[in-house]
Amino acid sequence: MQFCKTLLDYNKMKYTTRKKAILILADGTIFYGKAIGKEGTAFGEVCFNTGMTGYQEIFTDPSYFGQLMVTTNPHIGNYGVNDLEMESESIKIAGLICKNFSYNYSRVDANGSLEEFFDTHNLFAISDIDTRALVSYIRDNGAMNAVISTDVDDVEGLKKQLADIPQMEGLELASKVSTKEPYYFGNENATYKIAALDVGVKKNILRNFAKRDVYIKVFPYNSTFEELSAWNPDGYFLSNGPGDPEPLVEAQALAKTIIEKNLPLFGICLGHQVIALANGVSTYKMHNGHRGINHPVKNLVTGKGEITSQNHGFAVHKEEAEAHADLEVTHLHLNDHTVAGIAMKSKNCFSVQYHPEASPGPHDSSYLFDQFIENLK
Repeated sequence: MQFCKTLLDYNKMKYTTRKKAILILADGTIFYGKAIGKEGTAFGEVCFNTGMTGYQEIFTDPSYFGQLMVTTNPHIGNYGVNDLEMESESIKIAGLICKNFSYNYSRVDANGSLEEFFDTHNLFAISDIDTRALVSYIRDNGAMNAVISTDVDDVEGLKKQLADIPQMEGLELASKVSTKEPYYFGNENATYKIAALDVGVKKNILRNFAKRDVYIKVFPYNSTFEELSAWNPDGYFLSNGPGDPEPLVEAQALAKTIIEKNLPLFGICLGHQVIALANGVSTYKMHNGHRGINHPVKNLVTGKGEITSQNHGFAVHKEEAEAHADLEVTHLHLNDHTVAGIAMKSKNCFSVQYHPEASPGPHDSSYLFDQFIENLK
């Protein structure tokens, strides 16, 4: 009973002493809430994720670098954090926007609270926002830059700062999250070797390769074919990552060389877009992107449906992909019929727009890793 009273007192103290906070969208729309912990200000492109679980994986996914994340699940923090659920070494989102934040948590294998996690990684976050209204607004008006702040008395000053934040379209962010030096992952005595270009790779992708008897060497985002091929790998991988794929000219040149030499190549998300660009197929910024763990995709080769995890704000032009003589659209997103996967007809190359490693419950897409291993053989 004393523990419960102490916990209630703690939560009451937290909720009554929190600072007022504000969210301002680039078009001037304002929402009001409260700071979760420390005071502060954060800028970024505002986007939303519809997943009911997996907030730690979202916050540490390099693909979300530079974005203010709106969580549609009304309760965030209720199961704490676990060191094994990190997709990178640190939080990558620019800030968090949620409805109800749980300062206490309940999970046997949790390592700590989400509040402590935010403090450790110096993340500014706000809650008590009407996220249903906010998400509805973004769906209608598109993803845009925004600012969250406890400086609620300087709205005009925040708007001026927000106007100077660069748009996501045309923004190269892979260099902000990529490894600075090559490193190895997995068992060095594994049967296969893969050279992976890190434009924002998630740890679970590397784990999925490693458990399939693969040893991986991970290279920085601007590495050349000569640098990757010097390791004499059996195949090549282009990772997920943040930002616009068009500025990644080094990655596109790398992909083009691998394709020309007909070496095994697999791309996920940003890597998928880079492969399309290497084939002369353009990409575009979506209205608000796909971010969640229940996106329906149809495999056009097998006719089967897949429930997938997705996180992207750019997509491959469908008409251009379909018109390309050496490309086949292999997967379609069933909500809006955007391209979810492509394969080359005469080369050992394929890619998908979604995340087969995420496995938020369904394992519908894990076969893609097995498919790549077969290509290595």
